[in-house]
Amino acid sequence: MDIVLRNNLILITTGFDTLNAPWMREFLGHHSRGMLFLPKAVLVFRNENLKEIREEFLRELSRYHASVHDFSHEFFLRSMLRYGSQPIKIELHELDETQNVKVNLYAYDKNTVLITLDQPNAWVISYMRSQLDVYVERGTDISLVVDVSDYKAKARLERALNKRHILHYNIQYTFDNHFMSKLYSDFASFSFGDLCKDEEEEENKFFYTVLECPVGASQDALKKSYKKLTKVYHPDKVFHECPHMLQHYTQKFQLLQEAYTALRVVS
Repeated sequence: MDIVLRNNLILITTGFDTLNAPWMREFLGHHSRGMLFLPKAVLVFRNENLKEIREEFLRELSRYHASVHDFSHEFFLRSMLRYGSQPIKIELHELDETQNVKVNLYAYDKNTVLITLDQPNAWVISYMRSQLDVYVERGTDISLVVDVSDYKAKARLERALNKRHILHYNIQYTFDNHFMSKLYSDFASFSFGDLCKDEEEEENKFFYTVLECPVGASQDALKKSYKKLTKVYHPDKVFHECPHMLQHYTQKFQLLQEAYTALRVVS
């Protein structure tokens, strides 16, 4: 482990053994809403309500660092505590190969989704929590139950699942044949006789979902959401990523353009 105290952050470079330490996992779990996942690291921002938990984490970190490097940790701890208001950046040591993590998706119905991992993985669970925490009903170190009863929750879930590379992990999502039909069962309520008549209306509902807006949203709301999402999913953001990611972002970007164009006409 290496720790560098910079003017604007505390940089921790470590390995998987430290990552799986109980005090590290507890710290990440408490800060799930204040974490930003970067290409090869995670940035944990300060939360004033978690000040005591942060200080206890720095104490454990200092003790661990001192034991590894064989020195007294009190002086180093005082130095770290002076950086109490700065973000903490945690990087994993570079690996020769990325590791695959299997994430299973199961829809109980259109309102509830279960996310499970085959093996505990603090980074992947922390990522999922950072994206979905406001909608998480309950969870463990290998599972989350997510409330997706409104369109915003479904859109947030889709955005979370779009990211398939976390640090040194490749996420492989699996789901059964009924997952999509259960999750979007509202769109399956049309009878065959009404299908042609309501086809345009159904397509428009889909476009509103793509743009993460409620059905009938104003032109200003559509435009604002469109601009925000095209910045997030612009292919240039993943130009150096794997071809799969570039293709996915390109398709998403094109779908956003199609949805906005269609709704500008019909709204």
